[in-house]
Amino acid sequence: MTTRVDPTEFAGKRVLVSGGTKGAGRATVERFLAGGARVITAARGTSPPIDGVELVQADLTTAEGGHTLARVALERLGGVDILAHVVGGSSSPGGGFLALTDEHWLAELSLNLLAAVRLDRLLIPQMVERGSGAVVHVTSIQSVLPLPESTTAYAAAKAALRTYSKSISKELGPKGVRVNVVSPGWIMTDSSVDLLKRLQAAQGGTIEDARRVVLDSLGGIPIGRPAEPEEVADLIAYLASDRAAAIHGAELVIDGGTVPTV
Repeated sequence: MTTRVDPTEFAGKRVLVSGGTKGAGRATVERFLAGGARVITAARGTSPPIDGVELVQADLTTAEGGHTLARVALERLGGVDILAHVVGGSSSPGGGFLALTDEHWLAELSLNLLAAVRLDRLLIPQMVERGSGAVVHVTSIQSVLPLPESTTAYAAAKAALRTYSKSISKELGPKGVRVNVVSPGWIMTDSSVDLLKRLQAAQGGTIEDARRVVLDSLGGIPIGRPAEPEEVADLIAYLASDRAAAIHGAELVIDGGTVPTV
């Protein structure tokens, strides 16, 4: 699928994308670049450079990493107009809630909730001072449709991010800063492949058996496939754009119809 992109849509905009070196985050970086934005992102370890992107080495699961990325963004870009929090994922083992230790829980919360909370706290004040800005948090349909075999802690962290997003939207809307949520279902990324491998290791069988476990847990995907990273990125860009100027405090789901309720 090819989407036509206005190369001036984000001209003059300074965009921070968390988790922008792979998966949906990398697709989001490329989408904003295609729209003419200046983009900064971070990688936990060393990562190949991305043409046209300010790449910072920082571990966003730590307070120090969040401070590093925010400081560099302010120094190099002079401010941030759009925050797209895409960083997230799950590394917990299969086996249900009893397989999750305190360390697993803390890791999921640090990655999927606190990374966004910290960057918001550091960068939204300069948006408020200007009276304009857009924030997009990427959560997950697992906040309402968790997979108990493998992602309980991840789903709980994303549910917390969803509630947090709604709360700050009420506070920030009157100050000129829009906050919205993108809630994907299954996205076909490298992380999805890693999840299938962990399920296979925990349960035995083949990768296709693990894929069937995920599909059965989700109740199937009516359109017959996961979303592509570029499709999620395009939705994030839309919410951050002036085309969505009246959309605030909303959650837009992109799951191929997976959630079976309205």
